[in-house]
Amino acid sequence: MRAALLQLSVTDDPQVNLPVTLSLVREAAAKGANFALTPEVTNCLSSDRSHQNNVLRHEQDDPTLTALREEAERLGIWLLIGSLALLTHDSDGRFANRSFLIRPDGGIAARYDKIHMFDVNVSETEQYRESAGYRPGSRAVLTDTPFGKIGLTVCYDLRFPQLYRRLAKAGAQFLTVPAAFNDTTGKAHWEPLLRARAIECGAFVLAPAQTGAHAAHAGRPRRTYGHSLVVSPWGEVLADGGSEPGLLLVDLDLDAVDKARSRVPSLFHDRDFEGP
Repeated sequence: MRAALLQLSVTDDPQVNLPVTLSLVREAAAKGANFALTPEVTNCLSSDRSHQNNVLRHEQDDPTLTALREEAERLGIWLLIGSLALLTHDSDGRFANRSFLIRPDGGIAARYDKIHMFDVNVSETEQYRESAGYRPGSRAVLTDTPFGKIGLTVCYDLRFPQLYRRLAKAGAQFLTVPAAFNDTTGKAHWEPLLRARAIECGAFVLAPAQTGAHAAHAGRPRRTYGHSLVVSPWGEVLADGGSEPGLLLVDLDLDAVDKARSRVPSLFHDRDFEGP
């Protein structure tokens, strides 16, 4: 299976972002990818809730989702839309951060709403409260494809290994981690966390990322870390997207999952224990 990870530097304008994303999806297919993956918030990266209310749409009306579904069908590829920021009908007005797995016929094979919200204090001057604008999901998602079983996660989920272990024990061979990872924490934690999840689960980790400085019409501009990564079930970094927008291509052999899990079968060695 040939996977293509799109590394993007989106703005807070979905109309500006979509042509760039479509172009890279087409390039991925032209280079032989049968599975393309985009980062978190592919349609719009913004910290301004008022602006988001103006430019975001509900799932059924979202032009990015519609266009990418049509493109997946036209190209005949599987496509992970890492996530889209979407309006909801929640009474508190919070958005959804929703990942979509699209089939080659353009149908939606799976949806996953990000479970863990990025509510952190990176420094005295850099705080994030994702839960103020987005409502968390509550359901882990595993789906089958012709090239293997995929467990869907998003960005900050990466810090919660119990989610990945549950997905792996349920059969996940690929774990997707689309992200808009903070530039500061990315330098410190991105690669080691991704490698740890791959090693613990004996699974491929595919992590397409946002990168660089993100242009914004409103609100505080954001910087993300980039370095989209593909990690093997043995914990080896197979490909690194660096810091520039672009495309990362890698050929994956599913046999590597069985090999890693047979060498160190820790997924099957859980024991009950007492305390603390």
